[in-house]
Amino acid sequence: MRSLLICVFIIGVASTRSNAQAFLKTEYFGTSGYQMTEGDSSRRIGNSKGSAIVYQAGINIPLSKKLNELNRPTMWSIGVGGAYVGLNNKNFTAPLVVDKVLNIGVSLNYQRPLNDRWSLRTGVGGGIFMPTTDLSQIRFKNVLGSVSAVFIRHLKPNLDLGGGLALNNSFGFPMLFPAFYLNWRTSGRYSVQASLRDGLEVSAGYQFNTNFKLNLVMEVNGQMALLEQEGKDKIFTHQYVVFGLRPEIKLGKRVTIPLTFGLNATRTAQITDRSLKTIFQDKGYSFRGSLYAGAGLQFRF
Repeated sequence: MRSLLICVFIIGVASTRSNAQAFLKTEYFGTSGYQMTEGDSSRRIGNSKGSAIVYQAGINIPLSKKLNELNRPTMWSIGVGGAYVGLNNKNFTAPLVVDKVLNIGVSLNYQRPLNDRWSLRTGVGGGIFMPTTDLSQIRFKNVLGSVSAVFIRHLKPNLDLGGGLALNNSFGFPMLFPAFYLNWRTSGRYSVQASLRDGLEVSAGYQFNTNFKLNLVMEVNGQMALLEQEGKDKIFTHQYVVFGLRPEIKLGKRVTIPLTFGLNATRTAQITDRSLKTIFQDKGYSFRGSLYAGAGLQFRF
């Protein structure tokens, strides 16, 4: 369920960077066994196992921008993003997982400083979340919408912390969820950054020169699909926690190539009822840890 909240957060308040940016990213998760966890215990589900590959892309375009004397923007922007997940599932005897996930979303965002210490970020967005790539099968139940508002406190020049609310129809009806924002960073040859904007990312790095940086990273990200199973509305959740080394190669001032090699600690993959009670259930299904590799391209305009 946490991955569901991450997806909602992305729709509502992501794509708020000051400059136009685009990215492409591919992630590979090695083969590992499938398990059920209940309370503090876990057990393997037969000989079920699987691997996965995730393709993501997105672009953020400022529509208007004005900076104040503290270099904080008043800005309208639009963000468009998508993700495709191919799950290579083997030896499953029950419909516990799906083979494909397609997410496509768009958001309109507004941010402005309220005073020297506070800023406001709002967003309205929507997207489709499907267990297939066949767009002719889109139904209203595959559509998720969100409206959000986050108040951000500028605690220090390198630390911003915020909170607010996001209204969405994750469970088939409008409901309020908490939304959070965190951006902490240090600069220099040694750097540390923690960000809760497009999922959770924590990194510590060393800048060897202007074109090469090596980071130790931890990320939490995910996708989901809204579907119908046995006549009931369901949610398929795909969420993962990654630890690894990430070399970053910069080509000029506008292009960066991040490469990540490491481990996927756990990869949640489960189908649950599309109802509020699933938040409180104690049982979950996931793939065990595996090898992980990722590669991307980042563009600044």
